[in-house]
Amino acid sequence: MTGPEPSQERRARREGSPGPAEPRAARGAPAEGVPAGGDRPAERDAPPPAPAGRPGVAGTPAATGPSGPSHPSGGSAGPSGSPGRADPADRGRVASLAAAAGRGAARGGRGLARAAAMVADRIADTAPRVPVRDLAALRRQFPGLGPEQLADKLVTGAVRSSAAVGAGVGAAAMLPTPPAMPAELAAEIVGVASVEYKLIAELHEVYGVPVPGGPTRRAHAYLTAWSERRGVDLTSAALTADAGSLLGAPLRRQLRQQVLKRAVRNVPTLIPFLVGAVAGAAANRRETAGLARRVRADLRRRQVAWDRLPPGTGPEDGPGSRGPDAG
Repeated sequence: MTGPEPSQERRARREGSPGPAEPRAARGAPAEGVPAGGDRPAERDAPPPAPAGRPGVAGTPAATGPSGPSHPSGGSAGPSGSPGRADPADRGRVASLAAAAGRGAARGGRGLARAAAMVADRIADTAPRVPVRDLAALRRQFPGLGPEQLADKLVTGAVRSSAAVGAGVGAAAMLPTPPAMPAELAAEIVGVASVEYKLIAELHEVYGVPVPGGPTRRAHAYLTAWSERRGVDLTSAALTADAGSLLGAPLRRQLRQQVLKRAVRNVPTLIPFLVGAVAGAAANRRETAGLARRVRADLRRRQVAWDRLPPGTGPEDGPGSRGPDAG
């Protein structure tokens, strides 16, 4: 026989066991260990899904940006999938802004250099016309004083004049007027430079080491001393050259550098409501006093006693002035 008898098949179906030609899985019976209701134990015991929109909770969909999913560090992934990579358009805008800022800074630097050159030229043009008293005139004006006492008098007067210039410019800037600020700052620098130039020249007279030559040669020698913040070296090659060479590029460059330094230090003078007047007076007083200390310390090393000076330097000798027309 090739198969069971029909009576045996009917008996097997009545007892609930599958026949040889009908497996249990094909009849839709539940798998072994699974309840008849169809629900699996894992599905009944799983917690409910978390509400959407809460970061860091299971079940929340990942936030996506315009170019892809967000990276945990805060940047968005680029087209290649690498997190934090900037968009090429953003990089182009940043580069354009940086280039524009660089061009603006370059234009501002060139404008500042031109302004410093103009102020330096004005100082150089004004210096030969500043009246400077020689030793004879100083000894007549301050009789009975020795070199150090006379130098103290000159420094005191110069410090007061320099402070007055700063206070005057600061008072003029009481109400801020931006278009006038550069002119006010330039006027202060030129005024203080004239006061300090006069002080340097007269200190050389007091210490017996005046610069020989005409007004132009003396003016540019004293301007060199002002820009270098020291006394004049009478053995310098600049003094033995012709007067025209003293107008050259080295002196102009030194003057521009000194003007820029003074401009930065004098910016507080432009503070409005009279605060700049106090700040400008204090700053100019400190700068002029410091310049006088350095120049006097330099001149003391080369000082010539009055009794060893040539005739014509005593208080009884002539009016004595080394102004524009003095030789």
